[in-house]
Amino acid sequence: MEIRCELIRIMITETGDHQVIVLKESNGERAFPIVIGFFEAAAIDRRIKGHVLPRPMTHDLLGSVIEALGGQLTKVVITDLKEHTYFASLVIRRGADSVVVDARPSDAIALAVAGNTPIFVEQHVLDEVAGPGNPGFGFNV
Repeated sequence: MEIRCELIRIMITETGDHQVIVLKESNGERAFPIVIGFFEAAAIDRRIKGHVLPRPMTHDLLGSVIEALGGQLTKVVITDLKEHTYFASLVIRRGADSVVVDARPSDAIALAVAGNTPIFVEQHVLDEVAGPGNPGFGFNV
């Protein structure tokens, strides 16, 4: 089962290699961090603030390609967590068909933020990282 989540925080540290975004379930209190790279965090932050760069970034290019091919990004899903690495999918509708494309969570979330596309997390992932038995990963907000 997929749980609707929202991006609630971006923590950018210019002196570090790892940045953090925080997702929170829309109808609940559970939240969890995802560590991403500086450039991905900056791209997500720019999108939220509405800053447009003169040249398209990779996320912009992918969004344009999806649109040019007659597709629409309908949702992104954080699908799994293996060995401290999150996995995600883009769900793209093209006519009556849906296409699922493997993606890094940071890329998927950057696209979601740009198009106001919903973000979901698989129940088992949310339970693992923000469940009652895992206080080290999840936190309440």
